[in-house]
Amino acid sequence: MMSGGDQEPGHYYVGIDVGTGSVRAALVDQRGILLAFAERPIKKWEPQFNHHEQSSEDIWAACCHVTKKIVQGIDVHRIRGLGFDATCSLVVLDKQFHPLPVNHEGDSYRNIIMWLDHRAVSQVHRINKTKHDVLQYVGGVMSVEMQAPKLLWLKENLRETCWDKAGHFFDLPDFLSWKATGVTARSLCSLVCKWTYSAEKGWDDSFWKMIGLEDLIGDNYSKIGNLVLPPGTSLGSGLTPEAAKELGLPPGIAVAASLIDAHAGGLGVIGADVRGYGLVCEEQPVTSRLAVICGTSSCHMGISKDPIFVPGVWGPYFSAMVPGFWLNEGGQSVTGKLIDHMVQSHAAFPELQAKATARCQSIYAYLNSHLDLIKKAQPVGFLTVDLHVWPDFHGNRSPLADLTLKGMVTGLTLSQGLDDLAILYLATVQAIAFGTRFIIEAMQTAGHSLSTLFLCGGLSKNPLFVQMHADITGMPVVLSQEVESVLVGAAVLGACASGDFTSVQEAMARMSKVGKVVFPRREDKKISRKYLYVKMRKFLHKRVMYHIQVYTDIMTRSIKYF
Repeated sequence: MMSGGDQEPGHYYVGIDVGTGSVRAALVDQRGILLAFAERPIKKWEPQFNHHEQSSEDIWAACCHVTKKIVQGIDVHRIRGLGFDATCSLVVLDKQFHPLPVNHEGDSYRNIIMWLDHRAVSQVHRINKTKHDVLQYVGGVMSVEMQAPKLLWLKENLRETCWDKAGHFFDLPDFLSWKATGVTARSLCSLVCKWTYSAEKGWDDSFWKMIGLEDLIGDNYSKIGNLVLPPGTSLGSGLTPEAAKELGLPPGIAVAASLIDAHAGGLGVIGADVRGYGLVCEEQPVTSRLAVICGTSSCHMGISKDPIFVPGVWGPYFSAMVPGFWLNEGGQSVTGKLIDHMVQSHAAFPELQAKATARCQSIYAYLNSHLDLIKKAQPVGFLTVDLHVWPDFHGNRSPLADLTLKGMVTGLTLSQGLDDLAILYLATVQAIAFGTRFIIEAMQTAGHSLSTLFLCGGLSKNPLFVQMHADITGMPVVLSQEVESVLVGAAVLGACASGDFTSVQEAMARMSKVGKVVFPRREDKKISRKYLYVKMRKFLHKRVMYHIQVYTDIMTRSIKYF
């Protein structure tokens, strides 16, 4: 096994990232520089409200398409390793590894329950009522986005068409590594973070019996995984001839045990060398860094040498992202989707689209420049002093851990112009940043010591989003030289599996580089006033909803009277 500093020039690694709406692939060298990139959309179905489904066959076909694109014109024998990351969606296959339906329509092509699916609300409530010890490791309350409630839903609702025929339940990242190698081993990352597996104790029989899924225990948990490996471990004999042909890669190249997509982003940013940037974390351990992976949703990854239990924040998970460290994972559901929703549902959205197109700008670049025009002499953050967004439109993942919470906007007027749209967009971005601050404070209260944010993901390309996170948290934000940090993280896995680096930590340090640092602006003092709304939002929300219900009851009785 050669050290990263001694390896031959020209070694490449392939990273494949399966997100919510697309599959992306990158060819990355040993310095962490992207040499080629390709992307392909994937299909999504929403047969009814809160039911979100995908197809493993469609996703694998997209993986093959983008991988073939990025290796065109290069010597594929220089490719040393392949790493996958993906959303923590649930893939269901039968005993012969064929897709099974996860829907009432019986469509087996749709065999994935997506991570954001909330069909299993009743099941997760019952699981949480058990107060089982494994719940300590998910912040005390299991999320409906984890796999146990989804499995219980399948057993209770699709017994004949799915549950009784099932032979394999995979987290999507593990499905991809199986498809590439034929090895059914699961990644420690997936099982620890989403399936209640313990890196120290393994599966807990009593939990599965208590929630009514005792049938998974049989055959040594073969349906959900009995060989568990750390991320970056080389799987089997590498890429199978069949998968190699489909991907356009040489057979036998190393394939790594996978990561969840957000964790790959954390791996791609958190180990960067920050010397020379004037950051306090330069003289602090890596545990002072919080990786924030912000795309369709936002995930907040903090690591520690010893386990830290944070109420409402997932974890601690041992070696789930960085080997040898405990991981806590905070999160905000559908943050990117929320921004799109608020902007696209506004009356002035057609005007925004027309003006952005005329300037050859994205709608968000146009909104950012429009905010600069209307803010006049005051800091842009002051434009929302009377407008507040509560961003829990898809429930609160952290730190309130309450999926019943709903979103709300206060301070609206009758005006519906482009200025109002821009200010509502700003208030939404601020609300997400306040949510990050809320999570940071919960983590610090529990024992974390955090000083610097490391952002990656699609929203980190938005300068307003980044600046608001710096201003509202009061912490500097580090952006990577390579904006596609999730893909770098996936490539880091492949590099580790190849043996070109002695450890994940070495690969992280050598393949992750700082691109830009954004410091907080101290003049936005009114930020603290808005934060009071965030701290009180659960209480206020429930009070307001109570009064709305009372008002609705009164109106209903009045209508009946007349």
